[in-house]
Amino acid sequence: MYKILKSELLADKIYLMDVEAPRIAKRCQPGEFLIVKVDEKGERIPLTICDYDRKKGTVTIVFQIVGASTYRMALLKKGDYFQDVVGPLGRPSEFVNDPLDEVKKRRYLFVAGGVGTAPVYPQVKWMKEHGVAADVVMGAKTKDLLILEKQMGEVADHLYVTTDDGSYMRKGMVTAVVEDLVKNEGKQYDVCVAIGPMIMMKFVAKLTKELGIPTIVSLNPIMVDGTGMCGACRVTVGGQVKFACVDGPEFDGHQVDFDQAMKRQQMYKTEEGRAFLAVQEGDTHHGGCGMCGGDK
Repeated sequence: MYKILKSELLADKIYLMDVEAPRIAKRCQPGEFLIVKVDEKGERIPLTICDYDRKKGTVTIVFQIVGASTYRMALLKKGDYFQDVVGPLGRPSEFVNDPLDEVKKRRYLFVAGGVGTAPVYPQVKWMKEHGVAADVVMGAKTKDLLILEKQMGEVADHLYVTTDDGSYMRKGMVTAVVEDLVKNEGKQYDVCVAIGPMIMMKFVAKLTKELGIPTIVSLNPIMVDGTGMCGACRVTVGGQVKFACVDGPEFDGHQVDFDQAMKRQQMYKTEEGRAFLAVQEGDTHHGGCGMCGGDK
């Protein structure tokens, strides 16, 4: 059992929780994720780690209500418990294991869209703690859906905020801000890290490819077990089949087949779609999710 030490509503249907999980807090790194389960009958929900406190033994998660399972999570209060919390899973961000003197030579640009701000935050915080310069472009549909602005402002060198409807700060998509920074303000970046909705990451990667900026994206396809056995999080990167839960979740954004990933994500939501994927992907289809019949 994992005790919830804090539960906070950040924005409409978006919640932040601090969870007591000392073993995970001791080992986790930026870029990794965990899987939570409300109770014995609950769905396994993968969530990128938003923050961690090694001394207190806590990890922070941020989630948005998108269905029954996340709705049930939102009903939990301070003092309640998760049945299971598993992690850290996936691979940490590349810069964590790179020589620090090399990382310090790079100029980083982080692009955070919507709830994608949560996994961006620990990466930028790591940069701040290690003396690495990092700018952040943060976007949301409206002002009311922006999260962690204050926290991000405390760790970013420069924070640029934009809203689709212009209700706060700049008006427009994050791509417009990135293009403006590079083309009009003369900013130069060595690496871009983009995390948010799949469609946002697709167009950020398209733009940065034109601008010649190497780009990392964090993929969030449907996951079931989080260990590479089910095959639900299958993606194609550089023409090769990868699984986001064990090979990622971070990949070269210029190599990701976003169109295929988005189409697969939609198809996997229906029984007919899962059956079609099992036929279409043939021997490379894992089928371990227990939902498409590919495991029989």
